[in-house]
Parts: sequence; structure tokens; C-alpha cells
Amino acid sequence: MIEATSCGGVVIFRGKILLLYKNIYHRNDGWVLPKGTVEEGEEFSETALREVKEESGANATIIKYIGKSAYSFRGNDDIVEKEVHWYLMMGESYYSKPQKEEFFTDSGFYKYHEAYHLLKYDNERQILEQAYEEYLSLKKANLWGSKKYF
Repeated sequence: MIEATSCGGVVIFRGKILLLYKNIYHRNDGWVLPKGTVEEGEEFSETALREVKEESGANATIIKYIGKSAYSFRGNDDIVEKEVHWYLMMGESYYSKPQKEEFFTDSGFYKYHEAYHLLKYDNERQILEQAYEEYLSLKKANLWGSKKYF
């Protein structure tokens, strides 16, 4: 068994959520949240910001740690146990450009209900729910987008 740690972000800009479409030779198609592997010496928050930027081209600011998800899958030679740490992020614009090298073929910002139904994995839908509830709470308190929050 191999243990792996990744970090990612739920990026929200003007109420819409950033998603990426992954297409690996028509075997692993689906919409996902941006995330990636922690590099040596990197803080989880640094990984999350770097991976969002690399995979989507989007600039974002971390607002809050949301939580973690865990899952396992069969790798080339072994079972991989993966833990993913998630952050709520505020995007700077609607700009996104999918990273072709990582098999992302599309990206965009979607309304909550669209994003929820587009996401391929249940654990990412749960993280989206938590992040969006936090976003709505901050927005209601007039703290979303405010420099005084972060």
C-alpha cells in the first residue's frame, strides 16, 4: 500500500465554482476540483495554491481550511491510500486554462447546483457543500471579498 497526500481548492468567484474536466484516454473522464500532490518541504496551503494555479491557470487567495477527504484506488502496482486537504479560495477572475499535460481538456466556473451535479466524485461534492456553506456564511456577514477577513 502507498500513502499519498494532496491538497486542493474550492475556488469561488462571484458565486461560481471552478471545475476542471479530466480526460485520460477516455478511461477517467469527469469534472473535478483542482488538487495535487504535496512536494517536499511544501506547506499544505502552498500546495493548494500552486496546484490551483498549475492545473487551471486561476489566481486565488486562501480564505479558510475546509477539511480533508480520503479515498483509495488501484495504482500501477499497488493500492494508493490518498488524503486530500481542501481550502476555500476566492478567485481573482473568471479566467481559467486547463493544464493539458495533466489531461485536463476543459475548465470553467459554474453555479453551485451545476457544479454539484457535474462533479464526478461524492467526496468532492461533500467538500463543495462544506465550502459553499462557509462562502454563504461569509457573504451574509459581508466578509467575503473583504481584506479584513484574511
